[in-house]
Amino acid sequence: MAKGFRIERINGTIKQIVSELILYDIKDPRVGMVTITGARISRDLSYAKVYFSVMGDEKVVAESQEGLKSAAKFLRRKVGQELDVRVSPELVFVYDDSLDRAERIERKLRDAGVEDTTRERNQAKDGSKEADESGDE
Repeated sequence: MAKGFRIERINGTIKQIVSELILYDIKDPRVGMVTITGARISRDLSYAKVYFSVMGDEKVVAESQEGLKSAAKFLRRKVGQELDVRVSPELVFVYDDSLDRAERIERKLRDAGVEDTTRERNQAKDGSKEADESGDE
């Protein structure tokens, strides 16, 4: 159990370190609007997948991934300095398309005529309050 907690803590630390380094230290214009969404380190701590998201089309995603790949050695060295591990993990950057998938699903639901049930419930509550206030019950 403790080992699983340690790995989760390292995942969070890698995410935080890489996010800060991209924000403050990486000057590559290809890595402009990148957001680190997560990190998953292997059991043996030798490599870590770092998931990122970026606004834009496939060309922007590819350019951002190339920029991250070119900065990987620098980022690896800095991560190794911050983590308390013997060997600094190799960083592999993977595009996180979960936001794109969520947007596509939402669009398909909207096109199919499915409404947001939360919004409908709130409107129903507001309508019943208005009816109560006006005394039209």
